[in-house]
Amino acid sequence: MSLLAAISVDDILERGAVTDADVAQIRRSYYADGVIDQREAETLFAIHRAVAVHDQGWTDCFVEMLTDYVVQQAKPEGYLTVENAEWLANLIAPNGRIETRAELELLINVLDKARWSPLSLAAFALDQVRRAVVEGTGPMRSGKHAVAGVVTEADVEMLKRILYAYGGDGSLAVTRAEAEILFEIDAATDGADNAESWPDLFVKGIANCVMAASGYAAPSREQALAREAWLEKRGETGVGAIVAGMLTGGLSAVLAAYRAQSPEERAIAALERQKIEIVTAEEVTVAEAQWLADHIGRDGNVSRNEQALLDFITANSSKVAPALQDMVGRIVKAA
Repeated sequence: MSLLAAISVDDILERGAVTDADVAQIRRSYYADGVIDQREAETLFAIHRAVAVHDQGWTDCFVEMLTDYVVQQAKPEGYLTVENAEWLANLIAPNGRIETRAELELLINVLDKARWSPLSLAAFALDQVRRAVVEGTGPMRSGKHAVAGVVTEADVEMLKRILYAYGGDGSLAVTRAEAEILFEIDAATDGADNAESWPDLFVKGIANCVMAASGYAAPSREQALAREAWLEKRGETGVGAIVAGMLTGGLSAVLAAYRAQSPEERAIAALERQKIEIVTAEEVTVAEAQWLADHIGRDGNVSRNEQALLDFITANSSKVAPALQDMVGRIVKAA
């Protein structure tokens, strides 16, 4: 690819806009050899950040080409190391905060296209949604959507996209780092007028950790976190109705997808995590039963969604780890 020769970066910066004609020229140059190097990738970032006006085709071009460089051309091909993830995060958000929707889409696309990525990159993406929810800032909170302290339907869909992207094609349970952010969002929005799909995602996400920590093989994240049809059809509203529906319909169906692992299967799952850790050069932090037990109601308050989770654990007490059974007993006794 001869991106730097195909376009005049100075002309683009001077006019303060990337036009569809520029995008067409960039694409023609790229498809001539299908190669983009680090200098050219950084030039695309510089253009994106420096100009105020982007024609319609720019975002797709920006996301596709940068994803191709990070995932397919930077070594190791098809995977992200900590070093590559840090390079990407520093370009997207040098101050730790993503400012544009295109950059957020790039991050999620990279997570989706890479076979394995560092867990810290997925947690970084989830934290952008947490910031939007808690602080009311970032590309998900622009204009009329600039609201803090409430989980919107769009927030839930973005959380699911990120969780699905990091989970890949395998059956990796929701990790400790991911669960931590779900807990933080729940604590910050307990009692708010949240989207009706939020309790469903929160309880299913943490239930996924609970079952994995209790020795069960996790289904794919798409299966474990899928939104139930009853959410679309029910007529009654309110948290109580949502939780009741989850326990009688959604979670009972999801639970059927979990099965106890044999010692050999647990060993194979551990080896799979080790392979990811070796390739990405970063530890995959699983959510252990004791960590979950210490986390639920850790501030002395049990949120409405945590109560739904406790109801799930109570209803399936024979299947969960002893530490979680003891945790439920302590909370019930304290109440």
